[in-house]
Amino acid sequence: MYPEDVLRAINEVRGNAIVVPTMTAVPAWRTIAPDATSVDCVGFMGGASSLGLGLALAQPGRRVIVLDGDGSLLMQLGSLATVAGAAPPNFTHMLFSNGVYQTSGSQEIPGSGAVNFAGMAEAAGYTFATRIENLEELHIRLPELLSSQGPILAELAVEEAQLTPMTAPGGDPLHVQVSNLRAALTKK
Repeated sequence: MYPEDVLRAINEVRGNAIVVPTMTAVPAWRTIAPDATSVDCVGFMGGASSLGLGLALAQPGRRVIVLDGDGSLLMQLGSLATVAGAAPPNFTHMLFSNGVYQTSGSQEIPGSGAVNFAGMAEAAGYTFATRIENLEELHIRLPELLSSQGPILAELAVEEAQLTPMTAPGGDPLHVQVSNLRAALTKK
């Protein structure tokens, strides 16, 4: 699957979810869903699930969708246990698994092709974890993944993204994004 196609599919069914894209998901997400309530997690490799966890706990009435990368998650594997321990029912962790650290030059991740992220999430205590190999299956399963009791992890077999935060133009600094997110969440 191409990450951009996955992001389009998620955007079609996200509803009012808060979205936390990280690394290579960021440039395409900005273009595909410019109106989404979201905050980018760039410069904090491995931090997307922790940021998403905080939002899920603070906003229990809204789904939180974390758009994570396999290389990023490897940097903070302990976050799987932290998320599972907190058990936010509104948390969906979409893991883009391409087997490389694409943002820094597409170096292979340790254990590329052998690491079972869905299995690790399940072993850590996620309510449900699965691996999705193609776009057709993703379209079929997305409504369930975004409405079932979490935390949920879907490991998505993807190709490399067209753009990365290093090759795409700008975006707002984190403090501006946080300010915008706060305003969006407190709007009546």
